[in-house]
Amino acid sequence: MIARLTGKLAAKSPAEIVVDVGGVAFALSIPLSTFDRLADVGSQVSVHTHLHVREDALQLYGFFTEEERDIFRTLISVNGIGPKMAQGILSGIPVADLKGHILSGNSMALTAIPGVGRKIAERLVVELRDRISKSGGTTLSAGASTLNGSRVRAEALLALTSLGYKGAAAEKAIRGAVQESPDAESSVEALVKAALRHAAG
Repeated sequence: MIARLTGKLAAKSPAEIVVDVGGVAFALSIPLSTFDRLADVGSQVSVHTHLHVREDALQLYGFFTEEERDIFRTLISVNGIGPKMAQGILSGIPVADLKGHILSGNSMALTAIPGVGRKIAERLVVELRDRISKSGGTTLSAGASTLNGSRVRAEALLALTSLGYKGAAAEKAIRGAVQESPDAESSVEALVKAALRHAAG
């Protein structure tokens, strides 16, 4: 099992990177959350990995943190969720928000993630709530403000997608807006306006 790769970042795109390890180039599929945190091409990187084995292929997935990899593995253990969908889920919502929605049973907020319908959202809550709670990850005691911020983000994401933004682009604009101004999460309207400014910039 390949657990981690360390080498030169030879190429990167929002969905895939190539890491050169001693002259051997490894192509890894990544979520957008990992792409946003990677250094420039040519830099030294270290990524946590998951090797997905199929009858016709071996596919490597890369993650900036162990937490991302762990929740990826948890997601693909759910019936009906494969690696590509799990990658898409992590591209559409921060790990902390995903755990928060599952722990609070907020399946409606999960449907704001591109590719996640009502049945999948309900299945995530039913199958993963106890497991995430017992894992000692994000807990409800992390604060109501975290869950409230998650709901604001989910509604802002819906608003942006209704305006024609793709899911990944909308989520990236929201994350950028929050990083620039944490107060942007005070309301859906404020967050949407801040995200639109960020996207335009």
